[in-house]
Amino acid sequence: MAERASDRVVRLLGMIAFLDRHEGASVDELARQFGVSNQQVMADVDTLWVSGTPGYLPYDLIDFDFSSYQRGVVRLTESRGMTRPLRLSAREGVALVAALRALDAGLGGALDDERAQVVRSALAKLTAAVGDAAGTVDVSLTLAAAPAVASALATALREGRRLHVRYVNAADVASEREVDPIRLVTDTDRSYLLGWCHAVEGERLFRVDRILSARVLDVPAEQHPVPPGGGEFVPGDDGALVTLHLTSHGRWVAESTPVQEVRNLPDGSFEIDLRIVSPAWLRHLVLQAADDVLDVRPASVAADVAQVARAALAAYGPLADLPADALVHDGGA
Repeated sequence: MAERASDRVVRLLGMIAFLDRHEGASVDELARQFGVSNQQVMADVDTLWVSGTPGYLPYDLIDFDFSSYQRGVVRLTESRGMTRPLRLSAREGVALVAALRALDAGLGGALDDERAQVVRSALAKLTAAVGDAAGTVDVSLTLAAAPAVASALATALREGRRLHVRYVNAADVASEREVDPIRLVTDTDRSYLLGWCHAVEGERLFRVDRILSARVLDVPAEQHPVPPGGGEFVPGDDGALVTLHLTSHGRWVAESTPVQEVRNLPDGSFEIDLRIVSPAWLRHLVLQAADDVLDVRPASVAADVAQVARAALAAYGPLADLPADALVHDGGA
């Protein structure tokens, strides 16, 4: 799956902070600490080695001990101030106040007492530090769900109880399931319930705007440990492998879709490999990105998508041939 640039930046900063607190750490230890491969750790160190503060001369760069690195040990010798306590500008403080207020108002009911107290304590301290500017902030955060569904999710998460949900998937197929809720997951556009689905005996992500109804059961939710990366949809190896060749303008597909591999090509275009669970989801993706799709492999997938597109266009054909007054019902449009 392609890694977002923001996720890598967070890991790079975390690596500097970790190494600043330790005299040195082996590549293996860093890989375990940050949940990545040894090769990724070495790539991260190589990136940090040429990063630093403006000027970017040798003494402006983050530095490591080269002899230690040759022995497989990463030892930080110059952090360039990356480990100093963070100082927020007034604008950054107001942004954090807004985010914490939205979190407290929208999801506070789903947090346990300890986490809710952490959020409110941080909010109180930031509000005091920001001063009068905090009074200008008015932000609300709501789940894209019916009020009854949002209330049931919050209650089940807070009280640790099982849910009975009616859910419609990407193929527009409705089903009823019993789910042990684990946590809410959000990204830029949507919110999800990460839960243990008893129908399939496994973890599943449920888009909250596709939960048609939810009822809290008088049954305690079982505890299900979440592995690293839990809450991210990662198709298994049993899904069909599909390759899309896209123009550079289609980069959003790689950044917003769980992909297995990204290959950048010399002309600026790129290819992505996807493991497909739902053919309906793939058809929707290809049609959505149609202007930037250069090739689809295997050819049978391209033929399937083309057939769906032709059928949709054909549905408009009879309407285009009708006279305008034929589209008006008796008594009005």
